[in-house]
Amino acid sequence: MNVPEITVREVNAAREREERLQLLDVREEWERNLVSINGSLFIPMDQLQFRIGELDKTEKTVVYCHTGVRSAAVTAYLLGQQFEDVSNMTGGIDAWAREVDPALPTY
Repeated sequence: MNVPEITVREVNAAREREERLQLLDVREEWERNLVSINGSLFIPMDQLQFRIGELDKTEKTVVYCHTGVRSAAVTAYLLGQQFEDVSNMTGGIDAWAREVDPALPTY
């Protein structure tokens, strides 16, 4: 699946610059309960089609899951729904915990 991608370091830099972006967590609730990125919006992948109206199609959107596989599928779906600027966060929250915030637990 070929979708736009962004690294965890690039996402972190954008957040540090206080750029407006929707950080969308599409994991399952049990995963979210283990670890999450502050400020992210939580819509599990299987609920997205019913809750897509909660997202702003014009705002930069970064999608993440555990390692980047599910979020790549969601990124493709959102692009098909006319989202203007959406990217998959490569490596997911696993990469975030390893490269950006090592205090976070991994699973």
